[in-house]
Amino acid sequence: MFNRSRSNLATWFTLSMGSILVVFAGVLYLREARDRLHSFDQTLYNTSRIMAAGVENYVYEGRQRTDLENVPVLGSDTLPLSTDLAFAYWYTPDKRLLQFTGKVPPEQLDTPPGFQTRLVEDGQSSTPIRLRQLTLPVYQGERLIGYLQIAASLAAVEEPLQQLRLFLALGVPLALGAIAFTGWVLGGKAMQPIRQAYNQLQQFTADASHELRAPLAGIMSHAQVGLMEPIDPQEQHQRLTIISDVAQSMSLLVSQLLLLARHEGTLSPDMLKSVDLVPIVQLLLEEYRAQIQQKQQTLLFDLPDHPLLVRAEADLLRQAIANLLSNAHRYTPNQGTIELRVMPTHCWAILQVKDSGIGIDAKDLPHIFDRFYRADQVRSRHTGGFGLGLAIARQIVEAHGGDITVQSTPGKGSTFEIKLPLL
Repeated sequence: MFNRSRSNLATWFTLSMGSILVVFAGVLYLREARDRLHSFDQTLYNTSRIMAAGVENYVYEGRQRTDLENVPVLGSDTLPLSTDLAFAYWYTPDKRLLQFTGKVPPEQLDTPPGFQTRLVEDGQSSTPIRLRQLTLPVYQGERLIGYLQIAASLAAVEEPLQQLRLFLALGVPLALGAIAFTGWVLGGKAMQPIRQAYNQLQQFTADASHELRAPLAGIMSHAQVGLMEPIDPQEQHQRLTIISDVAQSMSLLVSQLLLLARHEGTLSPDMLKSVDLVPIVQLLLEEYRAQIQQKQQTLLFDLPDHPLLVRAEADLLRQAIANLLSNAHRYTPNQGTIELRVMPTHCWAILQVKDSGIGIDAKDLPHIFDRFYRADQVRSRHTGGFGLGLAIARQIVEAHGGDITVQSTPGKGSTFEIKLPLL
């Protein structure tokens, strides 16, 4: 599903960007062709003006006569003009041929004034060549004295355009390939949040179905027995008590699963406020003091005597610290020791929870913060819990921009450390 969506995103991105690229390449080519042809026409026009300036028109024996001897290319008494003209024709005012150089022209001028593009046969090859032709009316004062028609090969225009076409023919497909690859990469990045949300949903569904199956089966079995005709009231009361305990356990599990699902990733800025870490820890110590005393455990703590401000959501932060204390209390034997320290550093607020419990094997340390992970001795069901406490603690800490680590020695205890950025 995700690969198909990613492919669709990449395809549409390639089509849209490729269309823009093709249009841009077309506009670039047309503009380059227009500019080069305009420059070529301007050069051809300037050449015709130079040639027309050499025409001498006079009256002899009552008739208008035209002298072309001083006209570059056409005349013989002038310096050669640095040009690549294919031909030059001079026609009289009544459009009859008077003088020419190059290919033999028609006797009568049959083209309108202005620029035209012509295909003419090349005597050296069978391939016709393209010429740019200019027919220019020449005036002396207000009187028309003739027509000058010149032409030059368009090779100077076509060769650069041919190179540009070759470049575009190679460059556009390569650019389309790069666009397609970029679209595939960007599509993958765009799909990451969706994939992450989908994975969270799958994770939540798998976790819930996995962990709720056993307690639901227990509730159903005890409820079915309870619906039978009671034989021993004490046994019926015991089964109802079990159903109540299992239901409370399921409620706690669902709350923890929802907490994991809701607060995946970083928290929004609206949820974060300036929070003093010290009162939160003091309140938690009071709440856990009775539980710790029941197991005859020793509770040691070291708190700073000044406020330690962090930017956090107070209830979530309290939940993370409570999970560490609960974990230390659960896995520390009777008459063991639990230490809690809070201390500031240059940029961080450090909170350490150290216990003298059973410790964690080195092979289990990389997975200790995974959901529902239980090592054989460290996180068994006999100690209670669902294997979500440390996963929740890590998720909450990371959502606040912090970090949580653990150091442990089997048989000697563990030290969990939370680092939160100071306000």
